Parts: sequence; C-alpha cells; structure tokens
Amino acid sequence: MAMWGGRFGSGTDKDMQDFSESVSFDKRLYKYDIMGSKAHAAMLARQGIIPAKTAEAISDGLGQIEKSIDAGHFKFSPELEDIHMHIESALTEAIGAEGARVHTARSRNDQVALDVRLYLRDEITRISGMVRDFQRALVSQCEAEPTAIMPGFTHLQHAQPVLYAHHLLAYVEMFERDLGRLEDCRRRLNVMPLGSGAIAGTTLPIDREFVREQLGFDAVTANSMDAVADRDFAIELLSALSIFAMHVSRLSEDLILWCSQEFGFVELDDAFTTGSSLMPQKKNPDVAELSRGKTARIYGDLMTLLTLCKGLPLTYNRDLQEDKEPVFDAIDTVVKILKVFPPMIGTMKINAGRMLEAASDPALMATDLADELVKLQVPFRTAHHKVGGLVKWCRDHKKALNELALDEMRISIPEATPEFLTLFDPAESIRKREIPGATGFSTVRKRIDYWLGKLA
Repeated sequence: MAMWGGRFGSGTDKDMQDFSESVSFDKRLYKYDIMGSKAHAAMLARQGIIPAKTAEAISDGLGQIEKSIDAGHFKFSPELEDIHMHIESALTEAIGAEGARVHTARSRNDQVALDVRLYLRDEITRISGMVRDFQRALVSQCEAEPTAIMPGFTHLQHAQPVLYAHHLLAYVEMFERDLGRLEDCRRRLNVMPLGSGAIAGTTLPIDREFVREQLGFDAVTANSMDAVADRDFAIELLSALSIFAMHVSRLSEDLILWCSQEFGFVELDDAFTTGSSLMPQKKNPDVAELSRGKTARIYGDLMTLLTLCKGLPLTYNRDLQEDKEPVFDAIDTVVKILKVFPPMIGTMKINAGRMLEAASDPALMATDLADELVKLQVPFRTAHHKVGGLVKWCRDHKKALNELALDEMRISIPEATPEFLTLFDPAESIRKREIPGATGFSTVRKRIDYWLGKLA
C-alpha cells in the first residue's frame, strides 16, 4: 500500500503507476533529499517533537541509505513513485516504525521544493566554475596571439580591422554577464521552503531558522503558498542557461565560418573534429555545430517550464512533477558543452597571415578617411558622403583605394592631403584606436592583463 493510501480502498493501476512515477529521473536528488531530512529530523528532536534517539537513528539510517545509493546497490521501484518515498520507505525498513517520524511537519510539496533548490544551488556553483574555465581558454588564446589582425564584420561583410584577441574578448565579456545572471539566480534561489508544509505551514512548533542555518540558506520563505508553488528559480536558471547557450552558439557560428576554406582563419585540433563517411578530405567542426544545435534544445527546456507553469492555480499541482526533466536536461546539456568547448578553444591554431590578408583590403579603412576629414573640421555626414563617392569612383574605375594618386583622390575629396594616402595599413588603423573598449593594441593588451589577473 502506498504511504498515502489510507484513504483508498484499492491499489493503483499498473499503467497509472508507470505514468505517474518520477523516480526514474528525480533519483538524482537523493543526496539533497537525505541532507534535508537529516536537518529536519535534528530540528524535530531539538524542538522536542520527536525523541533525540529517534533523530540519531534517522540520521544514521539515512547515512546508510546514501552509501547504498552511492554504491549502486539501492533498488528503485515505480510503485514508490519518487525519491522521497523511496528514501522514507528504506528508512522505515532499516530502523523500524520510528523512521516514519521523519515526515513529521512536512509535505512532499515543501520537501521537493527544498531538494530542487539545494540541487540547483550546487549545479550553479559547478557550472559557474566551468564557465570560468571557458573564459580562461579564450583569454589563453588572446595571450598567445595578442597582435593578430583580422577583419571585423557587420552584416557578415568586411567592416574594419580588429584584433583577433579583441574579437575573442567580446565572448569573455558575454560570459561574465552570464556568470552575473547565474549569481543573481543563486541569490534568489537560496531561500528555504521547508516548513511550508503542503500549503499552510504546520501547527507543530518547528524551528525553520535552525534548519535554514543547517542547510546554508540565506533566509526562509515568507509565504507557504508561494513556497510550494514557486518554480521561478528554475525558470530563471534555464533563462540564464539559454542566454549562455546563445552566446556559445554565436561563437560556434564564428568558428564554423573561420574553419571554412573560404575564411581559413583557424584550424581545430583533430581531437575535436570528425570526418565524413564518404569524403576522405573532410574535417568537420562538430563541437561547434552540435553546440549550436543543442542551444535549441536548451531553449525548448525553458519553454517547457514556462508553459508548464503558466496556467497553474495556487498552490501545488502534480503538473510540477514535469519541471525536473527539462531542468535536468538543460543542466546536463550545458555541462556537456562546457566539457568539450574550452579544450577545443585551447588547442585551436590560427592562420595569422590569412587573417591579416583579409583585413588588408583598403576598403576596410574607408572610415579612417572619413575620420581624417572630421579632423579637418568637415562634418561627419559630409565626410561620409565624400568617402562614399570615392569608393564608388574606385569601383567604377576598378582601382583599390590604396592605388590612388592624390589628384585622383581629390576628385571626390578635395581636402585630401598626402597623409590621406597613408591610411590603408590595418595595423596603423588599429594603433589609432586606443580609447577604452576599442581594438587598439595597448587597450586590448590591458584588457588581456585584466582578465589574466581576474581569472588567475
């Protein structure tokens, strides 16, 4: 008979059991369920609600159950529905009827809310550390190639010369914002729901503050109804992970392009690529492509959770059992990405010559011409128009900007001086951009040093 079966006259249909069980996936919460139960039992004894010896026996029994699950010896069964009932049943079997006292003054509603918060708190810490490793891999690339010049792109068209390191550091900045979102999520998540009961709290004189301290929460929840119905923290985490995955997907797209023969900017190590079953010459950037694809999966997990919660009345509804699989899937997917992407970045080789060649198209320095006119007090819109006219003249006459004679340049730009003919060196273009946040050599070097210090 199920632990909740006193009110029922018959057993549960077998297909119903299979349909409603969650232990097949929520068993990963076992350490947190045991952690919460130990703290809860200690509090019950401290408050005189259960005998101290019972609390000790409960703690010892839970410890043995944890070891059994760790060792892979524990038997899971759909009949017991979820991880909570499995552990409570095993505890009662291990220490006798006194084991049933562990569920005094709590419900599975506040119990699962506690377990998931404890689990996600640890996962956020783990993922944050892995994102830091990702940043380190990117900064290591920047440190190895601090002066490599490449074309920057807008609309996937050559725009202006930039440093390769500046491009990679853009992703380091994105990941720093991702870490900030994870930290914010962890702060809001770190509030303890245990003690809320099923919906209304309990009439027993429990001490929630004691349990809070034992479990390392910052506060206790202020509303029992909100505490058992709330999954904002999980939605917020999946939102943060989705944004992180989006950043990884954008980096993946860059790398996929850079690896192509048309670009030829980088080569990935053989350990992080695959070949073709048909074409012997192929070397495919599968890590980047799969990461780009798995981003869609993480988005789907977020959308599942948002849709799951959107129509639920207060308070707990069984629908919320469906929150765990998308949460677990999103975390597992992000962790898989974080295991392979940083070492791929760390072993990536660049073709600095090919990059510089692509960045040496004099058209990329057209903005520098306009800036020179601005220095001569020509309004920028007028300068922009004049340089645009010069670009058109060059196209019509099949000449590159750096092939012009001064008199030819003056057809469109009467103000041009001999110095205007020297503005087509990509390194000089970068050297002039030393304002904070720009791609200048010294500015980027300082930012590399900043990140090396921060990530040390």
